Amino acid sequence: MEKSGLTGGRFLLVTVLNVVITVFELLGGILSGSLSLLSDAFHNLGDALSVILSYVAHRIGGRRQTRQNTFGYRRVEILTALLNSGLLILVSVGLGVEAVRRLLHPQPVKGDVMLLVAVISFAANLLSTLLLNQGAKHNLNIRATYLHLLSDALASIGVIVGAVLITFWQISWVDPLISLLVAVYIIYESWPIVKQTFDILMEGAPRLDYEAIAHDICALPQIEGVHHLHAWQIDENNVVFSVHVNMADLPLSQVEPVYRQIEALLCHKYNVNHVTIQAECHRGKDESLFLQTK
Repeated sequence: MEKSGLTGGRFLLVTVLNVVITVFELLGGILSGSLSLLSDAFHNLGDALSVILSYVAHRIGGRRQTRQNTFGYRRVEILTALLNSGLLILVSVGLGVEAVRRLLHPQPVKGDVMLLVAVISFAANLLSTLLLNQGAKHNLNIRATYLHLLSDALASIGVIVGAVLITFWQISWVDPLISLLVAVYIIYESWPIVKQTFDILMEGAPRLDYEAIAHDICALPQIEGVHHLHAWQIDENNVVFSVHVNMADLPLSQVEPVYRQIEALLCHKYNVNHVTIQAECHRGKDESLFLQTK
């Protein structure tokens, strides 16, 4: 928790803020007839749940490795990020459908009530966003929650603009239009997180220059070939890497320093932090960099 710069107190404050905003916007949406306020209320309710899940996952993810989970529990945070972002997309699709329905069949909205609620909600959402801003830079799970809160702050700005237009010019159709635009924006921002978390859970290879890695390893004087390379991610910050290398028939005492050279190369140049190396004399020497299976 300390590594991300976040504390339980910050998460608790953000959760309380979102619960209060949710109740406030629900009442404001009912009284004003504003879809954008009601949609923002449900969005904030989802944010409160998201913050709770994010905090729990962050605590679990910090646990040490065990016999049952030798890589630790960091995947819990990836699962939570996927859940948060996926739910956000589903909610946004639902709000978008309702917004289109209201665009086709406009309903009266009380702009003055809508404006007051939107301004207060924006201030609270902005505070919540600032509280999680630091942790969002280095943690995919917290970044997903941060995007929830940021999207709410942006939605509140849209609601404020809409409330002004409705109050002074009676342009009621702007309310569902803003809801639709916000829904599209949220989907646009959430999809990359869904894709990234799904790639990690499917053990997709991280974006590394594998040909350059093979070239750099082969440049070491003791290395004669590289094959059977594998790379995958535990989370967005931890890359696991395994590779077979061909070497002369050397004593183990001479092989270990070569291992350390390869580990240092991968760590410092390619940011790989967990390396497994298998040395071989002739086996696999003519095989490709990546294992080809039939």
